[in-house]
Amino acid sequence: MERSTSRLGSHPQDYAPQRAKMVERLRTRYHIRDERVLAAMLKVPRHMFVPEVLRAHAYGDHALPIAGGQTISQPYIVARQTELIEVTNRDRVLELGAGSGYQTAVLAQVCRTVFAVERLAELARGAQRLLSDLGIGNTIVKCFDGTRGWKEFAPYRAILVAAGSPEIPQPLVDQLEIGGHLIIPVGDEKEQRLLRVTRTETSRKIEDYGPCQFVRLIGQHGWGQ
Repeated sequence: MERSTSRLGSHPQDYAPQRAKMVERLRTRYHIRDERVLAAMLKVPRHMFVPEVLRAHAYGDHALPIAGGQTISQPYIVARQTELIEVTNRDRVLELGAGSGYQTAVLAQVCRTVFAVERLAELARGAQRLLSDLGIGNTIVKCFDGTRGWKEFAPYRAILVAAGSPEIPQPLVDQLEIGGHLIIPVGDEKEQRLLRVTRTETSRKIEDYGPCQFVRLIGQHGWGQ
């Protein structure tokens, strides 16, 4: 899938100063170093992915509620997960928990194609519609149990999970390229750790990037149905 011409920034009220302040905070307070990630965060209109009544709060240092009892992650978490997968514009990425599509849009700026899964049909349809409206054409959003992965397009250079799992789903590790990264929050509902799992020739390597808090990953290899 080739990139289409993006219409990002073409909307009449684009909150450019707020977005620039958010990116500066990511750079100075949270030490995000990947310039491609920072450029993506500066480009993508986060306020378009939250309910209209919350748009004035879209660039704050916090998560926000969206439809279906879900959330759009804190900007730092979006930037950190995107930085940790270490992808290029030649790579394919699988995303689980697309929500309203903001993380999908950011990923689309730094990789070749994003295959995004969202278990709530209303959110999946809305995310795909908004991404299309913004001219982000290198994404596919589908509704199904993402904990089983998406074998049709595997292997992936990276898999990003935006929901907390009780353990590392083996099907996701199996669908990584050798050397590819899985970024996933693992733990219970009260305490989770952000893990990076790298697939090796014979096993996997696990790195711990500290505490985090996500909604539950629902599915066969997550918290069940």
